[in-house]
Amino acid sequence: MGAKGAGRLLVPTASAEGTPAPVKITPHVCSMNCGGGTCVLHLEVQDGVVTRIDTDQNDLPWSPAQRGCQRGRAMRKQLYHPDRLKQPLKRVGKRGEGKFEPISWDEALDIIAEKLDHVIKTYGNEALFYLYGTGIMNPVYKSWPTGIVNRLFNCLGGYLNYYGTYSSACYSFASPYILGSTANNTGDDLVNSRLIVIFAGNPGETRPGGNGAYAWVLRAKKAGAKVIVVDPRLSDTAKAIADEWIPIRPTTDVALISALAYVMITENLHDQAFLDKYCVGFDEKTLPEGAPPKSDYKSYILGESDGVPKTPEWAEAITGVPRETIVRLAREIATTKPCAMFQGLGWQRHAYGEQAVRALPTLCAMTGNIGIPGGSTGTRPGSKSVPGFNFPLGENPVKATISFYTWPDAAVRGTEMTAKDGLRGAERLNANIKFIWNYAGNALINQHSDVNGTAKLLQDESLIEFIVTHDIFMTPSARFSDIVLPDKSSFERTEMGRDGTTMGDRLYYAPAAIEPLYDTKDAYEICLGLAERLGVLEEFSEGRTMEEWQEYLVEELRKKHPDFPTFEELKKNPLIKSKDTPPVVACADFIADPENNPLPTPSGKIEIYSDRLATMGQDWGVADELPPIPKYIPAWEGPESPLTEKYPLQLIGHHTKRRVHSTHDNNPWLDEVEPQVLTINELDAAERGIQDGDMVRVWNDRGEVHVRCRVSKAIMPGVVDLPQGAWYTPNEKGIDTRGCINVLTKYHPTPGAKGNPQHTNLVQVAKL
Repeated sequence: MGAKGAGRLLVPTASAEGTPAPVKITPHVCSMNCGGGTCVLHLEVQDGVVTRIDTDQNDLPWSPAQRGCQRGRAMRKQLYHPDRLKQPLKRVGKRGEGKFEPISWDEALDIIAEKLDHVIKTYGNEALFYLYGTGIMNPVYKSWPTGIVNRLFNCLGGYLNYYGTYSSACYSFASPYILGSTANNTGDDLVNSRLIVIFAGNPGETRPGGNGAYAWVLRAKKAGAKVIVVDPRLSDTAKAIADEWIPIRPTTDVALISALAYVMITENLHDQAFLDKYCVGFDEKTLPEGAPPKSDYKSYILGESDGVPKTPEWAEAITGVPRETIVRLAREIATTKPCAMFQGLGWQRHAYGEQAVRALPTLCAMTGNIGIPGGSTGTRPGSKSVPGFNFPLGENPVKATISFYTWPDAAVRGTEMTAKDGLRGAERLNANIKFIWNYAGNALINQHSDVNGTAKLLQDESLIEFIVTHDIFMTPSARFSDIVLPDKSSFERTEMGRDGTTMGDRLYYAPAAIEPLYDTKDAYEICLGLAERLGVLEEFSEGRTMEEWQEYLVEELRKKHPDFPTFEELKKNPLIKSKDTPPVVACADFIADPENNPLPTPSGKIEIYSDRLATMGQDWGVADELPPIPKYIPAWEGPESPLTEKYPLQLIGHHTKRRVHSTHDNNPWLDEVEPQVLTINELDAAERGIQDGDMVRVWNDRGEVHVRCRVSKAIMPGVVDLPQGAWYTPNEKGIDTRGCINVLTKYHPTPGAKGNPQHTNLVQVAKL
């Protein structure tokens, strides 16, 4: 027999006559959350075994192929990994010890239903929390931000929801305060640019497949564009496509942009006509009514408001970027049209990430590059909308929401939280978090800041009384759960193509490639069992099977898009080809006619000065940390912190090409692609007697990590890099032995978004 039922054979069988079983090609989509989102996989299946994974090669002049990267094509090693969860488990030791015993599905669902009922009746529905997790990103089974479990919770009276993401909290929060949205020219417009400057972005490693920013920058490069990358490390993106790499100290990007603005203003290189017509608050004459004198951006840059001119010399001392480089870069950006400047998400995962997000659009406005082909708004490259669908959730009666990042606060002091803590939708919470459902996520501990502090919180059962994890592996987060449920992989269930935006071919229907392995259940099956036990089965299921729900989703989509295929047509031809459409230029209508096409900001213009942020900063008591104009604010663990005397190295954690966040950390193929190592500059290594390949200890007051190191010139002196996502693996002394960066990161929500500053850390390194 092949790999069916409870078996896990890795090779197909042959007939008695020795004839190989026929090979079937099954289309599928990569369901991981890299941000690329819709890459097409072709699964070769022989006798019930996935024997090979190929991908889309359909390059078109108007759209690069939806080509899967090494991670999507290595999913077979996850599917047949010997450590797959095979049956439900119940914790028998302390949380985090990893001691579990197998139980039946009936017992597991009985326990969960009893705990849900108890928590709701004892504390109310605000005590239920659906934890952030992004391991599955297809619209039916997806784990973030909403899915099947959310529908069940709504049927039970609701739950405490969250807003924001670990990926982009400050970006999503801050962009609307200057532009009204995150809109930018679509990626295919980059071929019209003469100069592309990438700040804190690394799409060549984070999203190397598909047809996102990296594919379009490659095409722009071939079309003659010059590419400059500003980043603390020489990333794969910088290595492959940059004409120039400008290394910079983490947390200091706004100081660099301020100095670029200073050069443009003092050399009269800025586009004053554009600023006068389209912007609020660049200078005093465009400040909103009631704003304090000299609170405009120009006064800040020239030092008229604080006595500190933001000169290249000033910025060099902070950023480590030579003044000559700053002057040259400012002149090049200001005099090269069109110029596309766009940001990645690295710099907004810092102490004051809100400031960098708004600073770059300000520079785009100063150079008049907004609303033109080949230009940019300064946000991330845009995409073209395509039809999509989501599993219907019903209505959540609980209106209160918290930042995704502040759930530990909600567990410890939830009833004390207010708007200053990021609480939205209510003045107060009626209960602390008592029940957590963690589906396909590792943010319970591994991806959250301060692992050791989080572990202590989770081990205190008087706080969070019950935790459920539903996953395919015993992740570090699963180890801190009370019940662990084994999930089907995406290859073992019928998926619908991921929702969202894309510019390429899109697979809308992906049938199960093989029969499920082991005693696993998907989220719908689990929620059906719980709904029946809790008396809401009809409300939850509406009498539909999952296939009937999928057909329903297609028919609902057809009401808005009548040309979309029927469900039966989609099953026969699941891949919908992209169309040749022109690039979308963000804000073009606004630039052409600002009176009739205002931006979705209170003024209808680009708000370099935001009245809303001024009010928010005052109301929350963080006016110095959340100013109305983008300012450089020294980070609490940045290069200017007094703590550098004890911990002199800045620690960042880039998104590596061998993982998608923490997914694939246990994949042996991808461990060969890029083993987990700490990268340290050769000057810092020599000072510590460290050689390439040595084992080192990395520590601060929050914890300690032992990991192998790479000595390199490809990182800024004074900075070390430990790729995020390695699974927390403590030894008997509590020291992590695999390289989990969050042992060292600080739990300290950012002032506006209440987001994660997980690149803002100071550490020391020594040879073991």
